[in-house]
Amino acid sequence: MKVNPVKQTLAAGGVSPGTMVFALDTPAVALLAAEAGAEWAVFDMEHTGWGFDTIRRLVAAAGTTTLTPLVRVPANERHFIGRALDVGASGVLVPMVHTEADARAAASASLYPPDGDRGAAFTMAHDGYTDGDVAAKMRQANDNVLVAAMIESAEAVENADAIAAVDGVDVLWVGQFDLTSALGIPGQTDHPDYVAAVERVIEACRKHGKAPGIMAPGLGSVGPLVEQGFRFVAYWRDAWIFKQGLRDGVEAIRDAADHRST
Repeated sequence: MKVNPVKQTLAAGGVSPGTMVFALDTPAVALLAAEAGAEWAVFDMEHTGWGFDTIRRLVAAAGTTTLTPLVRVPANERHFIGRALDVGASGVLVPMVHTEADARAAASASLYPPDGDRGAAFTMAHDGYTDGDVAAKMRQANDNVLVAAMIESAEAVENADAIAAVDGVDVLWVGQFDLTSALGIPGQTDHPDYVAAVERVIEACRKHGKAPGIMAPGLGSVGPLVEQGFRFVAYWRDAWIFKQGLRDGVEAIRDAADHRST
């Protein structure tokens, strides 16, 4: 497994920008994201319906670039986490981590023994199909895998301190849509209950040296989120980026047409 520069940046207290991929199941998306300067991309399995054949292609394409490929698995289950890592992902986002036990399960599934119970298979995508000392490969993988626990419920917020204290968890990711829905205020990210919940998660991360993560829905939100303390920040997702960019261009054409000389 290659050294994970995103994990290193976060461990040093830095900010790492990335993006999320939900719609464009083409290898070109990894090259485009890398060319744009993103340090990582999350390829989503929770909401897209993508299977591992799709994820394998996307992760393999990312491996030809500077982009660190991550996968959001569809559930906090060992076989999903292990397969995502085996096809070459450098880390996982694990949804619906509500408790310390959930966080420990996610970390354990991501780490080889003695730190966890990840299944062992080598000379595969995750180790570049190379030969070599198995014990050394396991140590290197454990040192470099990134595990993000998604905080998406009131219970998770209550347990944020315990989740952040779990060894092997690097990021607590606020899933703003699910969290606001769980709090009974869907989409209201300015509501005092949501604001208080986020502050609780950020404080837990500060206390335990973990990175708070979130998706920034548009340019206007980036600065405030980083200022607030988020350090693992996705700039939007592919479909919205494409749509907004195209909308801006289409509106510019129409505006020019309305003002052209007759």
